[in-house]
Amino acid sequence: MRLHQTIAFRTAWVITRSAADAEEAAQDGFVKAHAALPRFREGSPFRPWLLAIVANEARNRVRGAGRRVRLAQRVAEERDELLAAIERLPQPAREAIACRYLLELSEEETAAALDCARGTVKSRLSRALERLRVELGEAEA
Repeated sequence: MRLHQTIAFRTAWVITRSAADAEEAAQDGFVKAHAALPRFREGSPFRPWLLAIVANEARNRVRGAGRRVRLAQRVAEERDELLAAIERLPQPAREAIACRYLLELSEEETAAALDCARGTVKSRLSRALERLRVELGEAEA
């Protein structure tokens, strides 16, 4: 491992352009190479075989990072849409949603915070959630 550590890291860095990702890809490559040693063809050059494994790990990291970025962007967009829809609710419904789901208060705590009956909180939440479902296109057909 020590003999090939530097070249493995450099190979991974060329692909990932990140020291942290390259280090992890190299480590994962060494682990996978060790597990695959029984499949290594005797007499074949070891270093290119090892570096191919490391390069595959680095490519997997780059692909995974792209998926994580796209997922984070989609989640942020959906969060923004939800918050905008909540802002369009009437104030009593908006306050009930905020207390119950954003502040994570129980129905009893929400009723106390809003100085209303628990049944009022339940009805406001029910109507507000239905309105949000419709507005966000998630209403049941």
